[in-house]
Amino acid sequence: MLFRSEAAPRLIVMRIGIDLGGTKIEIIALDEQGVVRLRQRVATPAGDYRQILQTVADIVTRAERETGKRGTVGVGAPGAVSTATGALKNSNTVCLNGQPLKQDLERLLSREIRLANDANCFALSEAVDGAGAGAAVVFGVILGTGVGGGIVVDGRILEGANSIAGEWGHNPLPMDAEDVPVRPCYCGRAGCVETWLSGPGFAADHAAQEGGTLTAAQIASAALAGDAAARASLQRYERRLAKALATVVNILDPQVIVLGGGLSNIEG
Repeated sequence: MLFRSEAAPRLIVMRIGIDLGGTKIEIIALDEQGVVRLRQRVATPAGDYRQILQTVADIVTRAERETGKRGTVGVGAPGAVSTATGALKNSNTVCLNGQPLKQDLERLLSREIRLANDANCFALSEAVDGAGAGAAVVFGVILGTGVGGGIVVDGRILEGANSIAGEWGHNPLPMDAEDVPVRPCYCGRAGCVETWLSGPGFAADHAAQEGGTLTAAQIASAALAGDAAARASLQRYERRLAKALATVVNILDPQVIVLGGGLSNIEG
């Protein structure tokens, strides 16, 4: 969005990006030259749609107050906008499902909002100037609170007829003996890749095998410190990740697969 500053008679542009995740909401503000003017992160209100809306509106308002500029706003969120209803669907932040997220944010912020799937945003970014730069086909993977994916072909996002292209997290995990019993998924099915490879899925697997209530980050830290049980859990995770990605390779055969999300930072 453009506006004329009272202090200077020229148009000023600021671009605001929001990463709306299951555990955190992060904002970045870029000036006309693409320089980062502000970057902040807050916790995502758990299970409360109205509070999520208000939190996004508040951090945008705060960013504009601190920078002294008004900006365009783009939001990357888990899930996709239904072409039939305009509401969000397939989000692992389940309180967003069935909600008119784009329209509600536009009402709160009094401007147009660009809304896109978070994994698609990640894949496009990596294909343009990241680890997949120059590749014709890039598959971007999100391993975090949920498991998502995005496909970029020749520099363009492939969304698909139903806006679900790349959503490998709701394919069934190729099963071995160590992968039973299957787990229910919020999507209504069972045995989805996401139930094993998300952060909560990783933690649940460790708890089922070893007991306790360690988080994914705590398990990873323990594995790196030499804990045998945590190391075994990490190795199971790595095998499942390899199996799940093999199905993507067999169908898509991308030149580059880029891993993102909190679990992608774990050292093997």
